[in-house]
Amino acid sequence: MPSRAATIASPIGLHARPATEFSRKVSASGIPITVGRIGGNTVNGASVLAVMMLGIRCGEEVVLSTEHPGSEKVLDDLVAFLEVDHHLPTAPLGPMRPTSDPV
Repeated sequence: MPSRAATIASPIGLHARPATEFSRKVSASGIPITVGRIGGNTVNGASVLAVMMLGIRCGEEVVLSTEHPGSEKVLDDLVAFLEVDHHLPTAPLGPMRPTSDPV
C-alpha cells in the first residue's frame, strides 16, 4: 500500500482553505486516498468536512495512504502541497482617509 508522510506547513493547519484545496486535489486525482495522524484514525481525503474534523495543526505530521497501485506521483504531489505554506498575508491597508468631509 503506497503511503507518504507530510508535515503541515499552513499556519492554520489542515483547516478551512487548506483542507478544501487538499480535498479538491484528492478528488481530482480520482484515487481514493486517506489522511490522518500517524498511528491514528484516517479519513477520506476527498471529504473536506472529514479532513477538517481531524483538527490537524501546523507542524503536525500526517500520513497519506491508498490501496491504488501506481499512485506514487499523486501522493508526492499532495505531500508537496501540504508542506508549503499557501497562506497569503493580508496587504497593508495604508493610511486611513475620511470617507467624507468633516463637518
